[in-house]
Amino acid sequence: MISLEFLIASAIAVLTAAGVYLVLRRRTFPVVLGLAFLSYAINVFLFAMGRLVIDRPPLYDKAADSYTDPLPQALVLTAIVIAFGMTAFVVVLALRSFLETGVDRVDGRPDPEADQ
Repeated sequence: MISLEFLIASAIAVLTAAGVYLVLRRRTFPVVLGLAFLSYAINVFLFAMGRLVIDRPPLYDKAADSYTDPLPQALVLTAIVIAFGMTAFVVVLALRSFLETGVDRVDGRPDPEADQ
């Protein structure tokens, strides 16, 4: 039987691999998607670091025998906001680069396939 930890680790690995693959592309849109996938992988990793506990209160209570650590949840919420701002900035930067150069490549060189 597959454990929950293995599924979470596999999801983190797939998101990281897809993010790295897309960041290494020549076009700007796949690079933006790759950065988003990398931020999703980091969010899942941070959330999993706080132990996966089900049906426990997020605050310490003397009556409860255990509790869920609220720090990873706060870190993930902060990371989501930062990733949203970063993604918006990168999209505007890519759009500005396209309007200035007329090319949708990361390096700004003309597309060799367009000449043919």
